[in-house]
Amino acid sequence: MILSCQNICKAFGEKVILNDASFHIEDREKAALIGCNGAGKTTLLRIIMQEISADSGNVVLARDKNIGYLAQYQDIHGHHTIYEELLTTKQHIIDMERRIRNLEQEMNHVQGEDLNRLMETYTRLTHQFELENGYAYKSELTGVLKGLGFTEEDFDKQIETLSGGQKTRVALGKMLLSKPDILLLDEPTNHLDMESISWLETYLLNYPGAVFIVSHDRYFLDKVVTKVVEIEAGQTRVYSGNYSAYALKKAQLRDAQYKAYLNQQRDIKHQEAVIAKLKSFNREKSIKRAESREKMLDRVQRIEKPLEIQDRMRISLEPRVLSGNDVLHVEELSKAFPGQTLFSDISFDIKRGERVALIGNNGTGKTTMLKIINGLLEADAGKFSLGSKVQIGYYDQEHHVLHMDKTIFQEISDTYPTLTETEIRNMLAAFLFTGDDVFKEISALSGGERGRVSLAKLMLSEANFLILDEPTNHLDIASKEILEEALVSYTGTVLYVSHDRYFINQTATRIMELTNQAVVNYIGDYDYYLEKKEELTSAYAPGIDSPEAPQEEKTVSENKLSWQQMKEEQAKKRKREEELETRDKEIDDTMVLPDVCTNVAECTKLSREKAAISEELEELYEKWEELA
Repeated sequence: MILSCQNICKAFGEKVILNDASFHIEDREKAALIGCNGAGKTTLLRIIMQEISADSGNVVLARDKNIGYLAQYQDIHGHHTIYEELLTTKQHIIDMERRIRNLEQEMNHVQGEDLNRLMETYTRLTHQFELENGYAYKSELTGVLKGLGFTEEDFDKQIETLSGGQKTRVALGKMLLSKPDILLLDEPTNHLDMESISWLETYLLNYPGAVFIVSHDRYFLDKVVTKVVEIEAGQTRVYSGNYSAYALKKAQLRDAQYKAYLNQQRDIKHQEAVIAKLKSFNREKSIKRAESREKMLDRVQRIEKPLEIQDRMRISLEPRVLSGNDVLHVEELSKAFPGQTLFSDISFDIKRGERVALIGNNGTGKTTMLKIINGLLEADAGKFSLGSKVQIGYYDQEHHVLHMDKTIFQEISDTYPTLTETEIRNMLAAFLFTGDDVFKEISALSGGERGRVSLAKLMLSEANFLILDEPTNHLDIASKEILEEALVSYTGTVLYVSHDRYFINQTATRIMELTNQAVVNYIGDYDYYLEKKEELTSAYAPGIDSPEAPQEEKTVSENKLSWQQMKEEQAKKRKREEELETRDKEIDDTMVLPDVCTNVAECTKLSREKAAISEELEELYEKWEELA
C-alpha cells in the first residue's frame, strides 16, 4: 500500500462534501476517482496534498514515497522556454553528467592512490547515471513533449506566451518526467487531442509508480485503470476493474438496492395494514399485539430510496419537421488562413438519420468546417447545400449564442415565448437546474453550466439537423450518458466534433477524420476507426511531400498512392535497407583485417563507401517514417 485515506470528513458550512471516505491505493496500481460535478473529487485530492485540511480522518502516505499532483488549471511563470522548463526536472542528471566529465579530466592528471579513488567515484557515478537513464534523458524529454502534442517549433516558445491549456500540458510533462511514486491527475486529458491522449494512455500503463486519476473520459479510464473509487452523496465505494466493469456493477447494485427498497416498502405497508386492522378490533389483546408490531416496525432500519438519476434526467429530442433524405452536400470545399491550409477540395454527403462524428488533431479545421456549414464563415472555394426542409440547430463550444446579462430562465423563455413556466422548469431540471438555480445569471455560470444551458436551448429548438461543437466538454459522466441516450433515440441528423472517444463509440454511425487537409470516411464507431485508420489514411489522405507544388496541377491519382502501391513501396525500401545494412557490416569486418587496416588507400576507399551508405540509410529511414 502506498496511499490510504481513512474516514475522511469534510463539510463547507452545512453542505457535507465527504463523509467517512475511506480507500487505499497499492504500489503500481492505476485507479480512478469518479463522481458527479460537485461531488468532492478535487476537494479530496487537495486534502491528500494537504492544501486544505479535513474536518476529521487521516491520509497516510507510505514511508519515503513522494506524490506528484496535477491540478486542472496551471499557471506556470518564468522566463524559460518549454524545453528549458521540462529540462529542470533532469537537473540532477545534468549535474551528474558534468561531474562525470570533470572526473574524466581529473583522471588524466593523477596517478596511484588518487587515481584509484577517482576511478571508484567515476564507476559509482556512471553506474548511477545509467540507472537513471542518463544517456537517453534528452530523447525521453523530446518524446514526452511530442507525445503531449508539442512540435519541435514549439520547444523554443516562452512559457509566458502560452495559453492556459498549453501551460497545463507543460506541467503534465514536467510531472511525468519527474516520476513521483504516485501521480494524482485531475482531468489530465482536458487539453489533449486524440493522438496525445492515446500516447498518455500508453505512458501511464507503463508508468512504474501508482496513478490516481480524476477524469470524465470513460474511454481513457477503460484503457488505463484497474480500480474505480466512486464518490456519491459524500460516501466512497470501491469497485475493481475498469470503467465499463464499474458501470455494470453499479447498475446491478442500483437494481438490487431498488428491489430491496421496494420489498421493504411492501413489508412496511403490510405491517401497517395489520396494525390498523388489529387496532380496529378495539380489544385489549388486539391493541397490545398492534403496539408490539409497531415497536418492531420502529426498530427496522429503513432503506433509503436510491436516486433514480437516469429517470430523473431523461430527455427526448424530436424534430418538428422531417427533412428530406439528402441533408447536406459538400463539394470541393477549401479553407486556409495566412500560413496554414486547413483543408482543400473536400467533398462529402450526409443523409437523414446519420450521426456523424468529425474528428482530427487540434488545428486541422474541425470547428472551422462547422462554422462554414452553419454560415458563420466563408469558404475560400467550393460550395455546400442543405437538403429539403433542413433546419439547423447549432451548439457552439464557446457559447456565443447565450446572453450574459440574462438569467437561465429568461434565456429560455425569451427564446421560446410559447413555453409555460412548468415546461421550462422541466427541461432545465433535466439539465440539473432546479429551484432557484434557474434564476442565476448566465455570466455567473461555470463553463459546464453554460454548456448545459446551450444544450437545453438546442433540445427545445426541435431542429432536424444538429451541429454540435464539443457537446460533452465540462459535462460529468451522468450528463454525458443522458445526452448519449437522447442522441441515439433522435430521429433527425447529427454532425458533431468531439474528442470524447467513449461518446463517439456510443453515438456515431459514421466517423469523418480531417487529416492531411483531406477527409477520410469510416462507416462505423471509434473502435472500427482505430482498426482501419492506418489502412484508409494511407489510401485516401497520405502526407503531402511537396506542399510548394501547385495543388491544381496534381490529379488525385498523382497525389495519393493506393494501399497496394503503398505496401509495394514499403517493401522496396525495406529490401534496400537490408542490402545497405549487410554491406555496412561487411565493411566493418573488412577494415579490421591486418592487411587492410594498414593499407591507407584501401581504408580511405572503404570509409567513403561507409559514409555514403550511412547517408543513404538516413534518407531511407526518414522516408520509411513517412510511409509507416
